[in-house]
Formats: sequence, structure tokens, C-alpha cells
Amino acid sequence: MKNILSMSQLSNEEIFNLIHLAMDFKSGKIRSNNSDKFAMNLFFEDSTRTNTSFQVAEAKLGMKQIDFDARHSSVNKGESLYDTIKTVESMGVNLAVIRHKQDKFYEELLGKNLKIHLINAGDGTGQHPSQSLLDLMTIYERFGYFEGLKVGIIGDLKHSRVAHSDAEALTNLGAEVNFGGLKEWYSDEFKAIGPHMNVDELCQEMDIVMLLRVQHERLADNENKEFSKESYFKEFGIDMRRVEMMKADTMIMHPAPINRGVEIADDVVECNKSYIFKQMENGVYMRMAMIETLLGVKQFDNDPDQEREFVLR
Repeated sequence: MKNILSMSQLSNEEIFNLIHLAMDFKSGKIRSNNSDKFAMNLFFEDSTRTNTSFQVAEAKLGMKQIDFDARHSSVNKGESLYDTIKTVESMGVNLAVIRHKQDKFYEELLGKNLKIHLINAGDGTGQHPSQSLLDLMTIYERFGYFEGLKVGIIGDLKHSRVAHSDAEALTNLGAEVNFGGLKEWYSDEFKAIGPHMNVDELCQEMDIVMLLRVQHERLADNENKEFSKESYFKEFGIDMRRVEMMKADTMIMHPAPINRGVEIADDVVECNKSYIFKQMENGVYMRMAMIETLLGVKQFDNDPDQEREFVLR
């Protein structure tokens, strides 16, 4: 595997391999030394979790990180993304992690003379494979399977790359995906996957309730002017009243950033059903697994003298 750009490119087998590898990193069964490798994280959109998580993952893998500041890069002088990536490749960078506001930005880079490995850290409203994979890892840790699980995704479906990635992957893995939130965000893509339900029904029936923030930066001016946090929270937000409707083992998830008092109440964020910060913890190990799958040679602690290439299980 050379690049990880979309959940569509990954088979179920490859997803399970990544989950198991991430869990091995988390448990300490596997160590890695990529001290001869260089990583650059090129973020053209704001990010806290994804950017920091990749930095920690790269550091844990022993990689050297090369700084990149989009505000002061030659892209602002008209340099193409391809020329930027080809430039850093020529200087010896092995991995480029890219977050970009343009949907499918990576298509510009495919079929070109590039040896560098690429990871999509989020493209516009398109895909977010590392977030989807860490979500899947967190669900798998909790339940041990996907087949037959009922998942409700509630919020700004239209503008969420996480919704697109998770809905596709979970459906392919055998889960039953349902949706909630404003009807105008429930597009044909989601209609082809599962039904739209009211939030109380989703809370009562789902094994996993996944919340999404409202992406105001992608809404039209008139949509933002007409938006009421209070009305939205009343109709679609998760408060403790709705938490009490849920089954005993229901998971509450959120890719973050969290907008408290809009899609989730303050006291729900860290309630006993919430896996939000567990997702962030697992994100480091999943991103380690993604990078290692593309680049690495691992050492297994039960066989410390033998280095092996990653083999699909």
C-alpha cells in the first residue's frame, strides 16, 4: 500500500489489519524505529486533534518531523500542490500528511512521478480516513464486531467528511447506519445507506450514537444568520434526558471539535457512555498503524531480534 487517501480504497481485510496493528501498538506488543524517515504535515485548514495526533504518532514511531506553515509557504506564491510535494520529496521527506479544503485534492497528485507516501488528513467535505479508522478501532474495542450494530449519525451530514467516511465503512462492515439532524443535510448519498429518524428514536434504538458539529464555516451566510443554537440543541442535541433513553451499553461518539450546548450538553461530554476522549487516545495508535503500514518495519516484543514487514492477516 503506497497511500491512504479514502476509505473507499480500503477492503474490509485491510481495515481489520489496521485495527489489529493499532491495538498491538496500544498494548505495547509492537515497537518501531523509523529514525531514518522524515515526515511533513501539510495542513491547509485549521486542526488541533488530527495535526497533533499525527505529530505524536510520528514521534512515537521515531520519525523526524519537518515543519510546514501553510501561511508562509510558496503555495501563496502560486506554487501547485504537486510542486510542493515533489519539492519536499526531493529533499528526502518520506511521508506527507495533507489536510486541504479542496475535495479530492489528492487527485492532482495521483499518476504523477511521486515516490513519497501520502495520507489524506481530511479533504474538504469529502473523506477523513484516519478519523474513520480510529472510530472503527474504538467501536471494535468496545464490541469486538461490526456486523448488525446499529449506528446513528446525527448532525451536519452534508458538510462532514467524517459522516461520508464512517457511513461508507460501517455499511461495508455490516453495520446498520441511520441518520438524524436537519432534513436538508440528509442528501441522496445518505438516503442510499439508511433512513432518517428523529433523535429520540435514535437514542432508544442505537448501539452507537455519533454526533457531528454544525460546520458554520461551510454554511452560506443566510444559513448562519438563521441558525439558532437553542433551537438546534432542543431538537437534535444530546442531553442527559436523551442519554437516559439509551441502552445500557450504547456508545456516544464525536469526532470533535465539540460545540457544547449545540449538539451535546456539557455534562454528556464525559459521561459514562461517552467515548469521545477514548477516540482521541486511539487516534494516535491508529495513525501509527497507518504510517507503519505505508513505511515501516516493526519489532515484535515476543521476537525482538526479528524485524518483519507488515503482512495482511
